[in-house]
Amino acid sequence: MVLLLLLLIPAVPVLAAGLIGYGLGSLGRTGVRRADRPTWLRSSAALLGAAAAAVYTWGLLALAGAALDAEDHGVDSSPPRPCRTPGLLERAVPVVDYTVRYAPLRFVCRTSGGGSYVADAVPGYVNPAVLGLTAAAVACAGAAAVDGGRRARLSPAA
Repeated sequence: MVLLLLLLIPAVPVLAAGLIGYGLGSLGRTGVRRADRPTWLRSSAALLGAAAAAVYTWGLLALAGAALDAEDHGVDSSPPRPCRTPGLLERAVPVVDYTVRYAPLRFVCRTSGGGSYVADAVPGYVNPAVLGLTAAAVACAGAAAVDGGRRARLSPAA
């Protein structure tokens, strides 16, 4: 579980850097003033995807911190610290295990009775921001594909 987190944390920023490079590079090749609508839409999609990857990385870092804190088997390790909610400590007493979910990012505490609840390990804005940025990126990419296809059909064959 922690190993996958440690693999994802460097991989997602590399993806974000590649998307930034693509988005700014395609605008730089044609020029900002001469870029047509499909180029702007593709560049916007790439930059929105990079923003989604950056926010997802922030959530992964929070999740990794919680997982490492839960794996600390010191004196104060039971119940796992990420499962303890101030004011609701009685909820954490029957916690026996935890799991990490990657889509959406969450730290799930499992109780001895078979139930579970989501701990506040990942900031509340991370999952909605990732969803919104990803949806906007997909919409821009789809609009670029539609507009590029329409322009190709309308342009005279060379």
